[in-house]
Amino acid sequence: MTQQTWDELGGALPNEQFRSASDAIVANIEEVIEGKTATVRLALAVLLAEGHLLIEDVPGVGKTKLAKALARSIDCSVRRIQFTPDLLPSDVTGVSVYNQETHDFEFKPGAVFANLVVGDEINRASPKTQSALLECMEERQVTVDGVTYELQTPFMVIATQNPIEMEGTYPLPEAQRDRFTARIAMGYPDSGAELAMLDAHGGRDPIHELRPVSDAATVRRLIATVRDVHVADAVKQYAVDLVTATREAPDLRLGASPRATLQLLRTARAVAALEGRDYVLPDDLQALAVPVLAHRVISTADAQLARRTTDAIVSDLVHRLALPHERQRSPYDTRPPGSGDGTGRSQYEPRGR
Repeated sequence: MTQQTWDELGGALPNEQFRSASDAIVANIEEVIEGKTATVRLALAVLLAEGHLLIEDVPGVGKTKLAKALARSIDCSVRRIQFTPDLLPSDVTGVSVYNQETHDFEFKPGAVFANLVVGDEINRASPKTQSALLECMEERQVTVDGVTYELQTPFMVIATQNPIEMEGTYPLPEAQRDRFTARIAMGYPDSGAELAMLDAHGGRDPIHELRPVSDAATVRRLIATVRDVHVADAVKQYAVDLVTATREAPDLRLGASPRATLQLLRTARAVAALEGRDYVLPDDLQALAVPVLAHRVISTADAQLARRTTDAIVSDLVHRLALPHERQRSPYDTRPPGSGDGTGRSQYEPRGR
């Protein structure tokens, strides 16, 4: 199984085609997931940023359904793994089996050889099995018996876990949490969305009727488009300052890694593209700080005794960190007009335009 090269990705899509394709995927998922537009768009942004998604919340709020709806909306290979304590690493990566006809060993690919891998209740597997995902999530390859097998593009792991179930679970190690681009929580729906859910899901499960609205080739072109999104030097510096703040925060004994900085910027590119922009705003980094950084950091014992979550600590850092000088106007900027360089152009927009 060979990995698609960037030459085979195809060119970047024009803005209108990008918006049309991405909006179709979001609308398709929302036929199953009611009232969670922001969560759905973030899940799609992680896919386009070539990352992996960890969905963590209480049972019954639609974690697995979101993962399956995203997978079904894209006509590409999908495999689901139910993580259990007796699951073996070879069940994930594959195993070499002796063929009596050829008198040689042949490789039988595991469940990880797919475009989208849905790992349900990932924290129920043993640390040995969890570690089988480390190489494929970071390097997009699997090594079995000394032979390396490339994974396809796109490749995304969507894992779910229930934080309140402690019996028979194994906490994800820091190295694996750091490989997840973002962690999101579904949360309970509001009363209107829950009422609509009763109408839509009361007699049937719409997930079985969901049809693909995109394919792997289109997703590869969406990814190529996201890679072309412009990031100004001031925004890059702001991303570095934001991650550095987590390493210096007194309430954190482990800050975010350089990998976190890269994935924060990649996800910001995807969010900007989904918003119809070809440049990143500081607002994008602010909005992504908690989902991208909070699961990577570890709070001190004092912070845990004070019941300060890592989400609250990272959110506080975002509010305290100064924004780049002469900040660009953005859709979320409530200041009166008049700031800027006088040209009507943002300082973060590419100058060649």
